[in-house]
Amino acid sequence: MRALVQRVSRAKATVSGQISGEIGLGLLVLVGIGQGDSRAEADYLADKVAGLRIFEDEAGKMNLSIAEVQGGLLVVSQFTLYGDVRRGKRPSFDLAASPEQARDLYEYFLERLRAAGLPCQTGKFQEMMSVESVNEGPVTILLDSSKLF
Repeated sequence: MRALVQRVSRAKATVSGQISGEIGLGLLVLVGIGQGDSRAEADYLADKVAGLRIFEDEAGKMNLSIAEVQGGLLVVSQFTLYGDVRRGKRPSFDLAASPEQARDLYEYFLERLRAAGLPCQTGKFQEMMSVESVNEGPVTILLDSSKLF
């Protein structure tokens, strides 16, 4: 599993003109699920996201987690995180999980974040969305359950 995590002052996902999820201060989390991923990978990423210390403390140092700043999460499924362009300019998505497997792990990932006491808003799985965000810092972190980066 992969996640692209952005520290935001606000973010929202819109589907067909309707807002499906919206937050103020918090994290926009784009989540990609790969072939062979399991709940163990979802547990690892949920723990990482919940514990990321990327909000500034009173000294201006990135030292606070999402829970410590009482922020929200907007979690959006993003299979294109598994886009592979090593052999050309058109991405291959062969490494992405099937929609059925991805939906189950996406929902499990959300359960894990909510079980940690974090308020989660979402996009809509397998829908065309418009995602707006104001990235603060900018701070953007890449996470991979295989620890590739």
